[in-house]
Amino acid sequence: MMCMKFKILSKETKYQGFFRIDVYDFDHELFAGGWVNPVRREVFERGNAVAVLLHDPKTDSVLMVEQFRAGAIRDPQGPWMIEIVAGIVEKGESLEDVARRESMEEAGCHVESLKHMLDYYPSAGGSTEQISLFYAPLDLSLVEEGIHGLPDEHEDIKVSIVPRSTAMQWIKEGKLKSSLAIIALQWLTLEMLMN
Repeated sequence: MMCMKFKILSKETKYQGFFRIDVYDFDHELFAGGWVNPVRREVFERGNAVAVLLHDPKTDSVLMVEQFRAGAIRDPQGPWMIEIVAGIVEKGESLEDVARRESMEEAGCHVESLKHMLDYYPSAGGSTEQISLFYAPLDLSLVEEGIHGLPDEHEDIKVSIVPRSTAMQWIKEGKLKSSLAIIALQWLTLEMLMN
């Protein structure tokens, strides 16, 4: 990967609500040499997030959450998405703190051990969000399935524990469409195959 140069010429906030939209004017070096003419792009400033795959290594089961997602409101199957525990990084929080906090808030799970999987940009063409994925092994027989979440954050989260093979089948069937869950489950499957 080449280290090329870019310049931010201007940045203006156009919308500030639950999220923010900034307009950037920038230019950057071209692979063929020279510089591109100034470019204007709207960038969705969503903040960074953490997701954690809660897995029981003894039973090879995973904890999945299901909740309403406004971004999926046009999905033909409806806007309730099957995902893994996740949340936005608040100012001053470590990534591990977010993983533990969200595991408790969304699933009632006390997480001790965390392994960092990877970081990725889900939509770098228009969003600054970076997601950090973690793996947490725990005894899921101690977890209560049912409804969780914080009412003051409008969370209505259904927790289910399913065999990993079922979650992988949901990916194949198109029932599981959340990129963070798909990547985490594929990571775990590769880890199990390689070890």
